[in-house]
Amino acid sequence: MEFKKKYLYPIGLLLAMFIIWLTIGSESSDENVIYTEPIVGYFEVTITSSGELQAQNSTSISAPENMRQFRINNVPILNLVPEGTVVEKGEFVAELDRSSLSNTLQDAQLSLEEEETQLEQAKLDSTLTLSAARNNIVDLEYSAEQAKLVVEQSQYESPAVQRQAQIEYEQSERRLQQARENYQTQVKQAEANVRGRETEVQEERNDVQRIQEIMNQFTIYAPENGMVIYKRNRDGSKVKVGSSISAWDPTVAELPDFSIMESLTYINEVDIQKVRTGQRVDLGLDAMPEKQLTGQVTSVANIGEQRPNSNSKVFQVTIRVNEADSTLRPSMTTSNTIHISSVDSALYVPLETIHAYNDMDVVFKREGQSTVMQQIVMGIMNENDVVIHEGVDLSDQLYLSLPVDTTGIERRYLPSEILLEYETPEEIAQQE
Repeated sequence: MEFKKKYLYPIGLLLAMFIIWLTIGSESSDENVIYTEPIVGYFEVTITSSGELQAQNSTSISAPENMRQFRINNVPILNLVPEGTVVEKGEFVAELDRSSLSNTLQDAQLSLEEEETQLEQAKLDSTLTLSAARNNIVDLEYSAEQAKLVVEQSQYESPAVQRQAQIEYEQSERRLQQARENYQTQVKQAEANVRGRETEVQEERNDVQRIQEIMNQFTIYAPENGMVIYKRNRDGSKVKVGSSISAWDPTVAELPDFSIMESLTYINEVDIQKVRTGQRVDLGLDAMPEKQLTGQVTSVANIGEQRPNSNSKVFQVTIRVNEADSTLRPSMTTSNTIHISSVDSALYVPLETIHAYNDMDVVFKREGQSTVMQQIVMGIMNENDVVIHEGVDLSDQLYLSLPVDTTGIERRYLPSEILLEYETPEEIAQQE
């Protein structure tokens, strides 16, 4: 009897522990599965991004635009007022390096001196040439007068002598007439030569004057009243002392109009298809968290670009700020929430409940002690949830994760006529 009691109690204890393990183990395995239920309510799709404020309209402060005429492509900045300086019209803004233009001016001045020398030489040559021509005409006039006297005196001579005298007189007259005609031609030639030289001189003078005018413009003054904001280069950096200003893009800084501001942001290539002009935007300011602004998408770039320190393509989006606020300043960082679409009363579930099966979207439901795979039709989705059009009811319990064992579970499919209602024109075209 004592022997039976000695072994009966341990055996009973082991049986009790086994029963408890079965009960607790089965319950714990069931408790490890997390379920969720659909929600009905307001559903919204938004895209968030950071941006930078800028003025929609601004007045450019630029270097001279005609630098390229003198083969000047880039000009360094020697001096520049601090960014944010409030200036009045006509006040100093920047100073550009004149060294390259100074060399051009020296060359132009030397060319001007050479042309002026050649002009003086042309005038002297013309004076000497015409003087010699006039002296020749005077000599021919004397010769013609002498020949005429010989003709008069030969009237008492033989006819042959008279004829010879007459011929010499006529020849002297022709030489005189020819000399006079040649003189007129020489005068015109001299005048044309001098005018040509004067034109060359004037062109050189104009070049020197234009260069001097451009050099004066290398000291840049504010065209209007406003706050100086440096121009931003293509790589995102801003103009500063030592930067070079291109002759093709001579803008040094801008004077923004603070009455209309906009936020410049970049949206990745995955989300850009959802963004459209006219969409509502909520804006926040990192510098002033308490200030909330509203805006509207005004432009969406058609071509993506590679931003610095980024491996993905992004598209530029411009958002106009609705409010006019005197505290807004260019380059302030904004947080932008673009409202893409919304549904007032939608049934939606977490994205974790959605799974792919044979090119279908499915969820796993809990029905009593069983699990069912249900085909669904999804609608719009945001970062966390997705709208369900067909396949899920408000009372369903959905698995948040894929069940451990999906073999042998019931699979339920939606009728083809229901699926047809939700097919897009693109899907129909692909089927055809």
